[in-house]
Amino acid sequence: SYNKYGNKWTTVDGIKFQSMKEGNRFAELKMLQKAGAIGELELQPTFELCGPVMWNGKKLRARKYKADFKYEDFKNGVTVVEDCKGFRTKIYVLKRQIFLSLYPQYFFVET
Repeated sequence: SYNKYGNKWTTVDGIKFQSMKEGNRFAELKMLQKAGAIGELELQPTFELCGPVMWNGKKLRARKYKADFKYEDFKNGVTVVEDCKGFRTKIYVLKRQIFLSLYPQYFFVET
């Protein structure tokens, strides 16, 4: 089946991914991890962009950004947060900028 951006869902190692691009990247990262180039591969890491707030007597929920992958890049000595993007929505661009300002300790890449 297809998702809202026309990407075909794919399954790699029993894990469903929203696109073939994301599934293929996961397979690459698993090989890099097996080879010892990267470690601590995490899928769908979530980062809070702003906490819950009260407004007009209502509690508005926290807003979060969910990346595709997070891992340790041993060669470069950085923790990488990675997003596989085929299409950049306006909300994604906004969340990316907030993420970059709140989490400068991560090396962010789009693939």
